[in-house]
Amino acid sequence: MLRRIGLSLLILVIVLTILTFTALNSGTVELDLAFFAGTYPVSIALVVTFIFGTVFGMLCMTVFVFRLINERRTLRLSESEVSSLRSLPLSDAD
Repeated sequence: MLRRIGLSLLILVIVLTILTFTALNSGTVELDLAFFAGTYPVSIALVVTFIFGTVFGMLCMTVFVFRLINERRTLRLSESEVSSLRSLPLSDAD
């Protein structure tokens, strides 16, 4: 119950922040990139930039995450091999 209230409060704060930001930044900015050009409101330009940056950061982190997953898998295989070797009886070296 407390988690739901906290999440609702966080969403409300984010929405109010976005509305305040949009109201205070009513100007426009001209974007002229290689593949498109146009005039957009400052708030929309910044929100789109934030979204693209987030997606780009997530894509960059996937390589790191896949390396960690592979490392965990090899570690798990090594641990299972060590535990199977420990369960073998010792043979006398005559």
